[in-house]
Amino acid sequence: MGYIDELKRIGRDANPFFTLMGIEAEEFGDGCARLSMEVRPDMLNGVGWLQGGIYVALADEAIALALHTLLTDTEEIATIDEHTSFIKGVNAGRIVATGRVIRKGRRVAFADGEVRNAADDTLLSRTSTSFAVVGR
Repeated sequence: MGYIDELKRIGRDANPFFTLMGIEAEEFGDGCARLSMEVRPDMLNGVGWLQGGIYVALADEAIALALHTLLTDTEEIATIDEHTSFIKGVNAGRIVATGRVIRKGRRVAFADGEVRNAADDTLLSRTSTSFAVVGR
């Protein structure tokens, strides 16, 4: 059974990182995905803002999930490059990450993601990625 099937069957427990971070897979299919999570006090940095790596990780997971919806049973992915721009900080509430595949080739895929504040849809970060597409 593949990752997408497991995610549909058992939810976030199919991905240990989702379980650790409290990430919910809200939607995924056709090269798109939407994840959400509650910002917790233990995720804040020393000055009280959500630690930047969490924006990156949440966007990366949404992007990878979007890409997984387009993979064949014999394909896997590995990140080649990832760039995130941090636009606005947050220190409480629910955040939402979306991932969208721009182009999936035989060997390389390109995808983008955003993290937004769920309460007011404010853009918090934007991520651009490229992935190697490899056979098993």
